[in-house]
Amino acid sequence: MQSMSATPRTHRRLGPPAASPECVAEVEALLPDDFRRRDLLIENLHALQDRFGGLFRRHLTALAEEMRLSPAEVQEVASFYAHFRLLDDDEAAPGAVLRRCTGPACAMRMPERVPEGVVVEEAPCMGLCDHAPASLPGKGVVSDAILHEDYPVLARCRSGELPRDEVLAELERAGLRGMGGAGFPTARKWRAVAARPGPRLVVVNADEGEPGTFKDRWFLQTNAARVLEGALIAAWAVEADEVYLYLRDEYADLHKLLTVLIRALPGSVPVHLRRGAGAYVCGEESALIESLEGKRGLPRQRPPYVAEVGLFGRPTVVNNVETLYWVSRILAEGAELFTDEGRNGHRGLRTYSVSGRVRLPGVKIAPNGITITELIEEFCGGMEDGHQLRAYLPGGASGGFLPAHVTPPLAFGAIEEHGGFIGSAAVVVFSQEDDLRAHALNLARFFAHESCGQCTPCRVGTAKAADLLASPRWDEDLLNDLAQVMRDASICGLGQAAPNVWQSLLRHFPEVVT
Repeated sequence: MQSMSATPRTHRRLGPPAASPECVAEVEALLPDDFRRRDLLIENLHALQDRFGGLFRRHLTALAEEMRLSPAEVQEVASFYAHFRLLDDDEAAPGAVLRRCTGPACAMRMPERVPEGVVVEEAPCMGLCDHAPASLPGKGVVSDAILHEDYPVLARCRSGELPRDEVLAELERAGLRGMGGAGFPTARKWRAVAARPGPRLVVVNADEGEPGTFKDRWFLQTNAARVLEGALIAAWAVEADEVYLYLRDEYADLHKLLTVLIRALPGSVPVHLRRGAGAYVCGEESALIESLEGKRGLPRQRPPYVAEVGLFGRPTVVNNVETLYWVSRILAEGAELFTDEGRNGHRGLRTYSVSGRVRLPGVKIAPNGITITELIEEFCGGMEDGHQLRAYLPGGASGGFLPAHVTPPLAFGAIEEHGGFIGSAAVVVFSQEDDLRAHALNLARFFAHESCGQCTPCRVGTAKAADLLASPRWDEDLLNDLAQVMRDASICGLGQAAPNVWQSLLRHFPEVVT
């Protein structure tokens, strides 16, 4: 048989084409000198979208090349977050875009009229529930911030007037717990991080995304400096080298305020301000850490303490905005501030975000353990005219629906026996005019949209639940089985708590689901 001689092959480069010099120049001119750091990928994507109205493929290719990342890595991060707009090179960036809230409080109200020529995008809760219906950019109400000229409690800590042991003891005496929803004792978390070898970090979680929650926005609008003082006290207490503040992308007005305040901070501990990009799951500590590292916000399977798997592999304190606000106030005014008040067997104060069918919605600092009827009558001016209390969410979408006649103390550990929990204390009030079944479907679709997709029970379960809740008649047995699987096998609280939406209606409002 005649042999065939080898013939030379023409090798060609596989994968996407190299970035054009023009695009590379645009990227380099827009971004800061240190933009090639991996953890700055999301900040870089924000900068590109802010400048060009979207993320064009040519710019993503140039960014990947300059950051020494594969295009797939950049693409997967950009496509994970809801606020990034991916565009082909031959597309035109949209003009004016209005993101309109579909959260429970806004769903009760008639939407605002939209000017002609404006692109409308439906979006989850924006933290403006007390001004429903909300949209961004929109009118919104931004309070004047109270700017401290100094940070007196921090100065006492750094001078030695307040020793670390005394600070931790005072927080323990006050019984301060994490106010983001988990309720973990603050001093215990700080001690756990401080016990691990450094370097250490502090992260401020300002990514509240629970439908009905807007207290962190309020604290930053009215007293951002006290929150920053609490963060710096935490850094001092655990001897952290840096602080990272992760802010919801919806809070663009607060980004400007915080930028100014951070520049004027005293001391040598740097505070880095980072923007979220539209992912509810990043309110969970480990998902937030992933996002800060420039990755998709996928929750980690982790030990009880985030210190074990912290930011950049370093022991990390993660506290939410409200927790750090109370750190500053408790150390300034004494633990009695948090222990002298309370109701119905509970002590201290609690911040409630109240929205829905009340006359005076808003953030209410009230006695911890107050009941829903006490909260509405004493702090919210009662129900709106013509409305009677029918149901309420004590802890946002995750807390489940409770009927008007079930009035446990609104406090940690007091609502679980009724099939819900307090979480971040996002209280949404419904009346006889509200279709609870429609609200449940809306919230189920929210969870399906916000699932990160990492684990099958949550990814498939939330989507299946939304389909089942859209049916004319709910399949109770199937919904119960689905809830059990999701609670037992989901990685994080999103999949574990999502079933509260339909389980609570099946338990307390069987007449609306059959």
